[in-house]
Amino acid sequence: METIPPNKGRFIFFVSLFALFMLIVYIRYAQLMLFPDSVSQGIEKPNLIERGPILDRNGSILAMQTRLGNITVWKPEALNNLEQSAALLSPILGMDESLIIDKVRQSTSSFVYLKKRLDQSVLGSIEQLITEGKLPGIAIEPVMGRIYPEKNLASTLIGFVGDENQGLGGIEYAFESELAPQNGVSFGNQLILTIDTKVQQSLESIAKKTLEENKAEAVMMIAMTPQTGDILGYVSLPNFNPNDITGSTEQERMDRPAIWAYEPGSVFKIFSLASIMDTGAVTPNSTFICDGQYEQTSLGGEKITIKCLGAHGTVRPQEIITYSCNAGAAYASDRIDSQTFYQMLQNFGFGTKTGIGVSGETSGFLRPVNRWSARSKPTIAIGQEISVSALQMVQAATAIANDGVLVPARIVSRILNHEGKLVREIQTGVPRQVIKPETARELRKYMIAAASEAGTGRRAKIDDISIGVKTGTAQIIDPKTGTYSKTDYIASILALVPAEQPSLILYLAIVRPKGDSYLGGRIAAPPVREAAEELANYLGIPRGKSPQVDHSGTVKIAFPPDLVIGDAMPDLRGFSKKQLLPLLLRDDITVEIEGDGWVFKQNPDPGTPITKNMVIRLELQ
Repeated sequence: METIPPNKGRFIFFVSLFALFMLIVYIRYAQLMLFPDSVSQGIEKPNLIERGPILDRNGSILAMQTRLGNITVWKPEALNNLEQSAALLSPILGMDESLIIDKVRQSTSSFVYLKKRLDQSVLGSIEQLITEGKLPGIAIEPVMGRIYPEKNLASTLIGFVGDENQGLGGIEYAFESELAPQNGVSFGNQLILTIDTKVQQSLESIAKKTLEENKAEAVMMIAMTPQTGDILGYVSLPNFNPNDITGSTEQERMDRPAIWAYEPGSVFKIFSLASIMDTGAVTPNSTFICDGQYEQTSLGGEKITIKCLGAHGTVRPQEIITYSCNAGAAYASDRIDSQTFYQMLQNFGFGTKTGIGVSGETSGFLRPVNRWSARSKPTIAIGQEISVSALQMVQAATAIANDGVLVPARIVSRILNHEGKLVREIQTGVPRQVIKPETARELRKYMIAAASEAGTGRRAKIDDISIGVKTGTAQIIDPKTGTYSKTDYIASILALVPAEQPSLILYLAIVRPKGDSYLGGRIAAPPVREAAEELANYLGIPRGKSPQVDHSGTVKIAFPPDLVIGDAMPDLRGFSKKQLLPLLLRDDITVEIEGDGWVFKQNPDPGTPITKNMVIRLELQ
């Protein structure tokens, strides 16, 4: 009897094993090709997980999970009726018939995605056509998706998600571990922001008008409560619609207030002068001579010259702020040593991230003293040779508003689980005293003077509200030459409202304006005045012409009952959008919501029996 050599036996064994594997693959492929429906019915679909919502401070939904659908095509079944199907789908999907036909026919795969992540308003029409047998080979693949009810509102801050529902930008990315379900659970946590939707809407409207009127490249605008560090409004224009991420550009998605570092210009004199005065190197009565420029000769013989906007004569610290005197600020910096000046600016938070929690935040640029030149100190004093972020500017301003106490900026206030129970409060840092109370009060007095008829910020003045401001016009360095551009500027303004005891900080920066002017006092002051006017009314800031009413501060609120849908349709009129959130998580019904506010109209009517796959339409106002 002939024996098989060991090597040959092993070879035959592995060949047989490989042939068996290929046979199994072939059978499986044949099943998928010939009986796709029967095969898919035998597969247990994984449970859809719920990414946590993002809400504003009042509970308005800024980002939420919903059931979406991908439109799929099974070519072997769809090709014979493709033209008719394309004609039906074209108006619903917003795609040309020829594009639908080409996409299917040119695909090398038998399974084609026609369009992804469509909401219920579109899916309902397609589902009806499928049920009627008019779309052979067309199916809806259910997926969990993200929708942003307010569209562009605060979009650069909130961010967006990818096809797999993972955060790719903004808060969505920075708080991925909180929003995305972890450790096998089905629900992510809820994020409550400090943002107030009404404030955000107001600022974005003003910022958009400012962008257009000044033909600017970009606009940043922030509103903050100085006592808490809570950011109420956070604007970066241009922005984008996170519901249609493919239709946006990288520039539109940029979170400028957090990631963009720039020279602040004369607005920075508030912080440089506060630093110098707090050490006692300069007093409110110190005087300096401005003949149109600052001139000094260094120990090494270098002649340093800094131009001023005019010849202001004898100036004290108040006039330095009122007139935005470069020479005065530069001469004041000669009274303080470099190391102390550097340390004071660090105490204000410059050169360090705020730690607010957004992704990609910049630290700005503040060089250590051993890298300073002879002209660094006076140049930094007027807001050059230092880079800051808009976030750093408003955070530093809390020290001026709060009698010297800097309060860290905050954009997320707390995290709740899916049942609404507190997971944790968010504190970005500990308030700290950075300058003396009397120094802060003195600077606020100077900012009030800057908003007077003699000041650079006079266009921000409001008749019945005390407002303190500091304007700025900063040159932008041309990357091609490494020198300051003669055409590109940043016009900005910082405002405290009301100035004596501020409860609101406003900051506006207009990037590369190309309109009639580029001066901060001319084009940045009016929008801030408009914002202060609007927000004073909304936030209840006292006005000279408005009567004030004392109140105990205690308000009793009657909470509505929990929303429950049983066998019959309840009366949902009067329920808020937030209260409707549990309905969107149900698998047996579809809820379509239009508008914002509270339910004023519903279909079907109260008392209608609930049936499987029922569509409930709710109109809010």
